[in-house]
Amino acid sequence: MMRPLLAFVAITLLFTMSAWAENRAGLVTMEFDLSIQPSDEIVQLWIPYPVSNQDQLIGNIRLDGDYAETGVYTAPVNGTPLLYAEWPQGSKSRKLTLAFEVVRDELRRDDFPEREPAWNPDDYTEYLAPTSIGPTDGAVKEMADKITAGKSTVLERAKAIYDWTVENMYRDPETRGCGKGDVCYLLIKPGGKCTDISSVFVALCRAAGVPAREVFGLRLGKKAEQDITTWQHCWSEFFIPGYGWVSADPADVLKAMLVEKLKLDSPRIVELRDYFWGGIDAYRFQLASGRDLVLNPAQAGAPLNTFGYPYAEVGGKPLDFHSPKSFSYSFSFKEL
Repeated sequence: MMRPLLAFVAITLLFTMSAWAENRAGLVTMEFDLSIQPSDEIVQLWIPYPVSNQDQLIGNIRLDGDYAETGVYTAPVNGTPLLYAEWPQGSKSRKLTLAFEVVRDELRRDDFPEREPAWNPDDYTEYLAPTSIGPTDGAVKEMADKITAGKSTVLERAKAIYDWTVENMYRDPETRGCGKGDVCYLLIKPGGKCTDISSVFVALCRAAGVPAREVFGLRLGKKAEQDITTWQHCWSEFFIPGYGWVSADPADVLKAMLVEKLKLDSPRIVELRDYFWGGIDAYRFQLASGRDLVLNPAQAGAPLNTFGYPYAEVGGKPLDFHSPKSFSYSFSFKEL
């Protein structure tokens, strides 16, 4: 008998084949082993928890481990879902495995409205507000005003900022992880990875009055089985009044330029630049959003700049989530 998720997937694909150019389905397994940490300390673990939305289907979730306490919660401010686990003092083994099936659709939105309806920015305060390292005043506001001069609609301003980001930033392979997204620094030295590039796009959008947000997720493998432990990815979304959220991923355009050693005017980059304006591939899925996050239960450390990686504390002190070998976690993908 076909399992519930796969049965649903089969029906979904039957009715959406004409709407979606591609989809990707697989089993993601996240394994954690914090046994190496001192046994006389409490160990706490927070994991970004995948949920279904209009673009992805999550199912057959399985959880196993020797934790003393666990639960699925949401961050109190923006509702980002998370899995929490805790091991008490004296625990010699601290293991947890989270496995789930994901079906992700390729997304392409380009049927944008010709006119912008009246809208109230107060309804989108969260997506117009500054963050701790993503201000919307000062140099960021000055740059946003310069980029969007003469642009009257949200769509026009967002497109101008997207084009500026692609044309003026670059991917720096020496950046650790996905980058911090320190926007003021990046306006001076515009090189980084996906969080850096997306953060600049989002901050400039917000400074220009365009509701925007970062999306944090994990890439899916293109092979039948693949290690995806370090495949975290951040992309952007902006909101068009009367239409909805639209994806924009200038970071993947710049990554292709670096990896494939291409220039802006090459046909391949021209194609990708158009594709990632309103489109994203099926080889990724969303885990979290939001900046400066206080988790639930609350962490002892500072608010998280981003929640694209798992987070753990030992005796109230954070572990380095950029170092999965010392943190001891691994992620894998298996095609379904």
